[in-house]
Amino acid sequence: MSSAVTRQETATTFRPPGWAGVGTCALDATSAQPPVRLPYHVLVLATAGHGTVEVDFFGHACRPGTLLWIRPGQALRVGRNGLIASVVTFEPRFAEQGDEVPLQNRWQLRGEDEDAVISEFTQLAVDSERHAPSSVAADLLRHQLRVLLLRLALLSSGSPAGPESRTYTRFRGLLEAGHSHSRRVEDYAEELGCSVRTLTRACLSVTGRTAKQVVDDRVSLEARRLLACTPLSVAEVGRHLGFPEPTNFGRFFHREVGMSPGQFRAEASGEPRGIIPAQRRSSD
Repeated sequence: MSSAVTRQETATTFRPPGWAGVGTCALDATSAQPPVRLPYHVLVLATAGHGTVEVDFFGHACRPGTLLWIRPGQALRVGRNGLIASVVTFEPRFAEQGDEVPLQNRWQLRGEDEDAVISEFTQLAVDSERHAPSSVAADLLRHQLRVLLLRLALLSSGSPAGPESRTYTRFRGLLEAGHSHSRRVEDYAEELGCSVRTLTRACLSVTGRTAKQVVDDRVSLEARRLLACTPLSVAEVGRHLGFPEPTNFGRFFHREVGMSPGQFRAEASGEPRGIIPAQRRSSD
């Protein structure tokens, strides 16, 4: 994220990764805060109580055994609730593309899986507090994190990805990097070396949405993140996403979200309560 869109850095419930690039903290009956975007990964494991954690404006109901993985740049908010959770934070370099990193972002753990993950969270917390900074201690914490991520990958493993799934995954990578520069499906298809029809077929197979809808969904999501998490004006958000004219951005946003950018910003500042409206269209 560029400096222009990371001015949302404020006091947060979550402790940033420490000297080893890995950090731990506890989440305990927090007061409501505005959404934030963090530049690192956050794993939240609910251990007691009940509450809601909102990720990209979708409220996840959490109870003991719920595990959430929040990626860098996602909009994150914890409401005023009775949720008690253990938290692990870590730098993006420890979950780079190509590693055995699951795309799944929510698990409801039970039995031996829950016991194992709780044990790994606990050991990370103990060792991060117990050991002074050193290369050996850093290697230990990173190894423990790697074990935890591998376990989550095993819990998420399914059937091998087919060609359409692989095409979609590559497309998503390009879209993450390019959504503020181009909304044209043709540009992404050309970079992938496939036809628009092939790309659309891949998107429909994986998501049930066309390639154009996937692009618009991503741009709409970024707009909502910026409106909720930064002080950028509506016009500045529009320009950042490739809309030189505020009126064109307003029309796009209303079509995708069902309300004006200003209305959404006001809605997003309230208490988490479920899903904030988005993607009204079912087809192009």
